[in-house]
Amino acid sequence: NLSNMDILRIDHFRGFDSYWEIPFGSENAIKGKLVKGPGKELFDEILKELGEIEIIAEDLGDVGPATELLRKSLDFPGMKILQFGFEGESDNVYLPHNLEDSNSVIYSGTHDNDTSKGWYEKASEKNKDYYRKYLNVSGEDISWDFIRLAFASISKYAIVPIQDVMSLDSDDRMNLPGVGAGNWQFRYTSDMLNKEYIKGLSYISD
Repeated sequence: NLSNMDILRIDHFRGFDSYWEIPFGSENAIKGKLVKGPGKELFDEILKELGEIEIIAEDLGDVGPATELLRKSLDFPGMKILQFGFEGESDNVYLPHNLEDSNSVIYSGTHDNDTSKGWYEKASEKNKDYYRKYLNVSGEDISWDFIRLAFASISKYAIVPIQDVMSLDSDDRMNLPGVGAGNWQFRYTSDMLNKEYIKGLSYISD
């Protein structure tokens, strides 16, 4: 992977701290037990073998303090999702003003989220209103509002899906978790890209 990219993201990082083990052949995951993962020793060996490489730890959800301690002990940046920030109250940990750790990567949304435009179209009126007031915007350009907000955060890196750059809606989301068919079909061609996207991204990041 690192021969093709500069930074590697490890999904379900929590599993390196602890994971749910079920017997082979089980019909479901009800009967199982929580097992201690390989922890810091595994990553110490990886970094010893490969040198200083950049790794992002996917630490979304209810990971618990032990997983956070593992991530911080390895100095891996965790993940923050802007869409999650506007689905609650003002103390939501994903809102930019509540971010405390600059060693993080902020996303408008990931492959498992709706596009930002799609998210807004489906959001409750309460969440829409909070988003508009938070950014002092009309809601007419949600995708680029989120891009600007991500780039302005304290996070070390900001990542936005190409669908948000293109202001696409739910028809072009990448993946719908829990649904077994119809995912990962989004494609774009070079003629869909234009210089306005470059100007917009350059303007925000200057």
